[in-house]
Amino acid sequence: MSTEASSVSDLDRPAAGGSMVVAQHTRTLESTTTPADVPPPAPLLRPNEPVTTLRARLVYQSRKRGTLESDLLLSTFARDFLGSMSESELKEYDKLLDEADWDIYYWSTGKRAPPERWANSAILGKLAVHAKNEGKVVRRMPSL
Repeated sequence: MSTEASSVSDLDRPAAGGSMVVAQHTRTLESTTTPADVPPPAPLLRPNEPVTTLRARLVYQSRKRGTLESDLLLSTFARDFLGSMSESELKEYDKLLDEADWDIYYWSTGKRAPPERWANSAILGKLAVHAKNEGKVVRRMPSL
């Protein structure tokens, strides 16, 4: 067996006696930038959607993402900021929510650089400040 680090896990390799062994290995990220060749998701068009409906939908979509980390981050952001956002900011946030949960999470926490389409986004910048939680606020899911 080679001594070089493998990019493939040795999961499910049977060991002596029939037990399963999970090999420990480290894997470094080749890049912390989201690949540029990943196209933006196609948004669902909602022509003539009233701002009140848009805001209510964004509250719901911020809360029901599918990962606890994203749910907590985005629902508290929505609670704190959606009420004061302009219609254009709401639409930008709506486009951001079309992105994958983990991408939004990694971009807002600074673990990955966002793609060019989000590099200068004021909304993503606000979300990044919110994610830092410099006031050390204990965050809980907002009430429905």
